[in-house]
Amino acid sequence: MHELAVCQSLLGEVARIAADNGGGRVTTINLAIGPLSGVEARLLERAFTVARAGTCAAEAELVIAAMPITVRCRTCGAVSEAPANRLLCGACDDWQVDLVSGAELQITSLALVDEPMPAAAE
Repeated sequence: MHELAVCQSLLGEVARIAADNGGGRVTTINLAIGPLSGVEARLLERAFTVARAGTCAAEAELVIAAMPITVRCRTCGAVSEAPANRLLCGACDDWQVDLVSGAELQITSLALVDEPMPAAAE
């Protein structure tokens, strides 16, 4: 389950962003995930519940937006959506396309609260 490693990397980036913005607690993490990213959203959510413990996002909600696969045709210039198993131009059916979106895994926004993280129970 490589989603746990992805989550740990994600939480490292979240901690860096939080620190760059004055620290505090992260309450929401918004992600955009494309079908070609290699990350399974459902597995990422499960890994997140484990990986977030003891971090600035320990109580954060993970909100995932599924992004479409979008291609730009080199022949006709059209931009269209495409299914993962058929990366063709939606206008002319040409196979000579460039991927515009669909492979992303990115943080789109964070919600921070300007208060320290709760102290760990002893």
